[in-house]
Amino acid sequence: MDLMLVLLQAATDLTPIAKMGAGFGAAVATIAAGFGIGNIGRSAVESIARQPEAAGDIRSNMIIAAALIEGVAFFAIVICLLILFV
Repeated sequence: MDLMLVLLQAATDLTPIAKMGAGFGAAVATIAAGFGIGNIGRSAVESIARQPEAAGDIRSNMIIAAALIEGVAFFAIVICLLILFV
């Protein structure tokens, strides 16, 4: 019984650190998604400049890849916010 109280006290003491880590994780996920989508856009523009006839295919693939990155970033932010508020 005493061990359970000690573990509960230790978990309560680490709550501010966990909230700070969740905020940091949300920030990192947002910044990483921005870099990822920026790289996709840059590569797509370079590819279209090299092969203008393939612009439609490149654009559709770029939109799909950007949507997947947004989905992963949104999931990471939701998980971090759940940690922050629960």
